[in-house]
Amino acid sequence: MTGSTRTSDDGGAFRDIGELLAHALEMEHEAVLRYQQLADSLELHHNHAVAELFRQLATRSEALAGRVGERARGVALPRIAPWAFKWVCPHSPKAGDCLDERIGYRMTALEALQLALHNETRGHDFYAAVAAVAGDDEVRALATELAADQQQHLNWLQAWFRRIEAGYEPADEDLDPPNVTA
Repeated sequence: MTGSTRTSDDGGAFRDIGELLAHALEMEHEAVLRYQQLADSLELHHNHAVAELFRQLATRSEALAGRVGERARGVALPRIAPWAFKWVCPHSPKAGDCLDERIGYRMTALEALQLALHNETRGHDFYAAVAAVAGDDEVRALATELAADQQQHLNWLQAWFRRIEAGYEPADEDLDPPNVTA
């Protein structure tokens, strides 16, 4: 993803491993939170199949956050202000904020998978971009490892997508849409 990271004056996106670990922890914790929120909302609206998909995504992101947290033990992590994280979207690359118009309680499994694929691709591309410009070998190695983890998530999602795509039917018009006040 071109432009997914901002670079510092010295041309490297991250100065040290602590800075990358802080970003990775924030991204994965944000993904867990957002996927769980989506699952809860979809469950509330009786969209159980799609809710379960997002719960599984939350579990996978939580496992990755745990591995990153283990890697961060003993490493001095910088305190980074929310607006100082090195990604373009207002929140992490895997948060849905850049695609809010696609999120809704009537999402089909296929639409949910498309959203998840988009977000996980952004996460993968973020780490790949970090690895490509890293001046530090440890940063490059970790970014490459995290990109590989994201690729595993993408492979899992793509397999789900292929299974569901064959039976996809667009949702009917919502005859009782929610009342939203301006």
